Amino acid sequence: MRDQPTEALPLWKTFYKSRVQRFSLLPFLALAGVGALCLFFPSLPAGAAPSAAISAADTAWMLTASALVLIMTPGLAFFYGGMVNKKNVLSTMLQSFICMVVITLLWTIVGYSLAFGDSLGGVIGDPRSYFMMRNIFSAAPSRLAPTIPLVLFMIFQLKFAIVTPALITGAFAERIRFSSYLLFICLFSLLIYCPLAHATWHPEGILFKAGVLDFAGGTVVHMSAGWAALASALYMKKRAEPVHNPARITYVLLGTGLLWFGWFGFNAGSAYGANGTAAVALATTTAASAAAAFGWILFDAMRGRKMSASGTCIGAVVGLVAITPAAGAGGRHFAAAHRVEQDPPESGSGRGGSSGGEGHG
Repeated sequence: MRDQPTEALPLWKTFYKSRVQRFSLLPFLALAGVGALCLFFPSLPAGAAPSAAISAADTAWMLTASALVLIMTPGLAFFYGGMVNKKNVLSTMLQSFICMVVITLLWTIVGYSLAFGDSLGGVIGDPRSYFMMRNIFSAAPSRLAPTIPLVLFMIFQLKFAIVTPALITGAFAERIRFSSYLLFICLFSLLIYCPLAHATWHPEGILFKAGVLDFAGGTVVHMSAGWAALASALYMKKRAEPVHNPARITYVLLGTGLLWFGWFGFNAGSAYGANGTAAVALATTTAASAAAAFGWILFDAMRGRKMSASGTCIGAVVGLVAITPAAGAGGRHFAAAHRVEQDPPESGSGRGGSSGGEGHG
């Protein structure tokens, strides 16, 4: 008996089974939601921003500093990517790069309002203040940076918000699914970074009023990232391969160079202008990083170890972290006195967990 010929499906059913059934509605709904927000909350300027106090020199420097800080995120990608096993290089590097996408969207939608909007009890900002960048182009400059446009101040702070969760990826390397990491950086940014930034840097913040002076993010950036990395490393299971075989030390060297270069914008840019404080921050940043790298080399020599590229790079980055909260106030002796303490190469916590709260601003 012959097999009965199968009936051909209509074209629309074929398309539905091959395409639509495999299409997830969640990304589509997310894009539709963002599009609707852009439609109902346009961010176009209603008028020209007040320009009487705007300095062209300060604006030019802060534009440059904002670009420099963004370089730090690819630098972290290379830094961490070179330390993991070869099969995890791409996923580890992507964890840093994706922060530039996700955090930028969160920051422009509601993150900046939570961090620097009208204060609610000194703990967090009003999410309605600059929701979807509303009034950001026409508002007066921030009291923290009165000589640059508010939109530039917002962009500069965005780069800090991007690099902070990227710092934690060293603790997550080879331990976490990418989808779980995306959820983490969203929650970390909204629930930890933004409230801490508001409390520390906003003129009405509770820590700001208590006298905590954090020049360039030792508390807001490095302590939050360091403690989050430590908690994550303690909570998550051990890596599948306990033997550590770095993929490419050349990536670590490249990442360190990008971090060192970008850190000049990170610290000197926190002066919010082309002034003497920025020059002091740049000088102390250079001295602290060099002193810490050399100190790491000497420490290895004292223990009978040869100089290593990875150790030198880690020492340089630790020095950059250590000087951050007081970069605009310390002299050369103060910078050189910031010493390093050995930490496993990938932990992330040692490079960001104990440098804040210096009280020098």
